[in-house]
Amino acid sequence: MNRIHALCAAGALFAATLPAWADSTSSASSAASNSIGSSSTSIEKSSNSSSKKNDVAAGHYQVVQMVAMAERPGQLRLTMQGEDATADSRFYLYLPEATVQEAGLTTGQTVTALARPYGTAFAKADAAQPFFLVMQDAWLRELPSRPVVL
Repeated sequence: MNRIHALCAAGALFAATLPAWADSTSSASSAASNSIGSSSTSIEKSSNSSSKKNDVAAGHYQVVQMVAMAERPGQLRLTMQGEDATADSRFYLYLPEATVQEAGLTTGQTVTALARPYGTAFAKADAAQPFFLVMQDAWLRELPSRPVVL
């Protein structure tokens, strides 16, 4: 009989914690949505660049400028310049303001672009974890969001 009571108590405890898990999952997913973007909407080459519109080479880039975009509320356009300072190494990275604040990005900082099979991860030069992931559009289309029903 004690086993049955223990199992019932464990079940009740588990059921009581479900709303808390749902809240933390919801927070995690909204945080993740601030940290992932598509290559077609997050990266734009400068008009002087001769390379593809949303290709970024792996390497170190300096944040040259941060500008709020009226046509993209809640986002900032970061002008990024490669170490070689050529026109092909300059691009714009569009980030949610929340991501910029959480990462502590400022003008003059160095950001590292890390090539991944699914896109490009951006990390502060002195950080171990990326703050933003730009996924190739084809990969992003394969990851549709689905609501979780508990």
